[in-house]
Amino acid sequence: MIQADADLLLIGGAFAAAAFISLVLTPVVARGLRSVGLIDEPGGDRRVHLAPTPRGAGLAVAAAFIVVSLVALVVAGGRSGLPGPPGLEEVPGLAALPAPALAALIGGSALAALFGLIDDRFDLRARWQLALQVVLALLALGAGVAIESINNPVGTGTIDFAPWFMAAFTVFWVVGMINSINWIDGLDGLSTGVALIAAVTLGVISLTPAIDQPAVTLLCAALAGSLAGFLPWNFHPARVFPGTAGVFFIGYCLALLSILGTAKVAVALLVLGVPIVDTFWIIVRRLMAGQAPFAADSGHLHHRLLGLGLSQRGAVLTIYAICLILAGLSLVLSGTGQLYAFLGVVVGGGLLLYLLTRRAREALERDSYDDGTSRS
Repeated sequence: MIQADADLLLIGGAFAAAAFISLVLTPVVARGLRSVGLIDEPGGDRRVHLAPTPRGAGLAVAAAFIVVSLVALVVAGGRSGLPGPPGLEEVPGLAALPAPALAALIGGSALAALFGLIDDRFDLRARWQLALQVVLALLALGAGVAIESINNPVGTGTIDFAPWFMAAFTVFWVVGMINSINWIDGLDGLSTGVALIAAVTLGVISLTPAIDQPAVTLLCAALAGSLAGFLPWNFHPARVFPGTAGVFFIGYCLALLSILGTAKVAVALLVLGVPIVDTFWIIVRRLMAGQAPFAADSGHLHHRLLGLGLSQRGAVLTIYAICLILAGLSLVLSGTGQLYAFLGVVVGGGLLLYLLTRRAREALERDSYDDGTSRS
């Protein structure tokens, strides 16, 4: 009981500290971004904000996570070799994770934010963004953070991957996670809130007796707190945007936290089903239309919800609700059940996007016809 209380005390403290740092640091970072001209101007088909807004403020989220994670490493007695404070000496903390994995997570997250900031500043082409994402994935892979197996969806036990497939799937996972967060970052507070739900869910799953990884929960708490402190500044009407700096950081952290330990890749698939499925079907649609898979457009789920007449807040809260339902399913289903549920989300999400796209096209054709009639 004492052990569990100490774990929860450290985890709760990490969440609160990260939230406070992020909340206080975000406006400071925003002023710095304004001073160097990193501003997202309104206008265009895909931009729905009405006022110039600093982009790249995800640096505050990254800073809060990194600072709290490093302090937690010392407090827990982790790899630093320092004893923890009285009453916390036995908390496993970050020491339960291999040092290379910790370095890849904390150091790699800083590098991810830096790479994203470069894009915020210079607006890199898609191919260069992809190259930077692959570099991050290879960094994690080189540190031994890899998806070695998944739960067998048609039987018991797990399916172990061959080394070459393990490497390829890990790179695909990290790059795919970053892009999923990137492409859902289209409305105020959307990517931040979805990532917050995912981080909390991964943390709760890591505390369950079947997994029992308080070290991973501690890191999830630091990430969730950082996002929670940032969300008030980012929710509609947003005063800051996470930018590519925030997107790269968030996607990279969620990718690695879902890999570290047991059975959390399936959880991440389900909890992040909305951005993952949205990304998957958008790529399929673009390829079928002969377009570049990473070309920007306004065909994402959140754009379609706006097309139905929902407000920004309404669309964001609707997607939050879907993610919360999927998070609940991930907590009550087994690993195999999570995979089946995700496949259901893929099919259902594809059907929903098709119906919404068809409805939007019919509305556009009807409006064009009405305009032509009125002019004749």
